[in-house]
Amino acid sequence: MIFDQAFEALLKHEGGFSDHAADPGKATMYGVTEAVAHEVGYRGDMQDLPLDLAKRIYKDKYWDSVKAEELPPGIRYAVFDAAVNSGPRQSVLWLQRALGVTADGVIGPQTLTAANQFSAESLRLRILSQRLRFMTALPTWASFGRGWANRIADLMA
Repeated sequence: MIFDQAFEALLKHEGGFSDHAADPGKATMYGVTEAVAHEVGYRGDMQDLPLDLAKRIYKDKYWDSVKAEELPPGIRYAVFDAAVNSGPRQSVLWLQRALGVTADGVIGPQTLTAANQFSAESLRLRILSQRLRFMTALPTWASFGRGWANRIADLMA
């Protein structure tokens, strides 16, 4: 999977504008939080966030930060989607723990070598199981758990 495909798949889960009272990210558009949009200089109304800016944010802050292009194709989207949902560092920690390598939250040569020697299917399921366990413990599970569980189930299928 390449970034453009990953972005299209991501939009199916992230959707359009949301401003749910229980969401710590507050107002979001295409899943991009207002805080992240402000980090990159956007100052407009979140409902007006341009799709091309959202795409650039996802590429720079999530896809590139987890070195998705260097990961085996079978786990790229799972690692990217986890980075979007829980942050790049947390996503990398799940990957590293699934691999049994030093979990420091940074993808380096050891993580990449191990990832390329592991069964992608098995590795993807290990990452997703860690992610699901983590998310069920979040205080916002009651509000968003059903959607998160469905999202993870889609990644398992």
